Amino acid sequence: MKTLFTALFATLLIATAHGDGHVSPAPDDARLYLIEPANGATVAQQTFTVKFGLSGMGVAPAGVDSPHTGHHHLLIDLDQLPDLNQPLPASDNIRHFGKGQTET
Repeated sequence: MKTLFTALFATLLIATAHGDGHVSPAPDDARLYLIEPANGATVAQQTFTVKFGLSGMGVAPAGVDSPHTGHHHLLIDLDQLPDLNQPLPASDNIRHFGKGQTET
């Protein structure tokens, strides 16, 4: 079975999380992208590597209170986006990388 992997990111989804739980906008030049798989790629394996790319910001574990840093979330096959002003619930469709991971 082949899986179509399409990544859609908007700079709106890039934000800086602070230790007190609030989120502030990312710098205007921040850019989130996938290194692999490529946008629109079809992957034949059930298991494959996802590598995140980020410029204009830094990656840090959740709870680190440093300007312009944050951690990744991967949203998978959602019918609609969750409320991005609230903490994202962890599920099979919303994966957290709160240790600062840049690939999975």
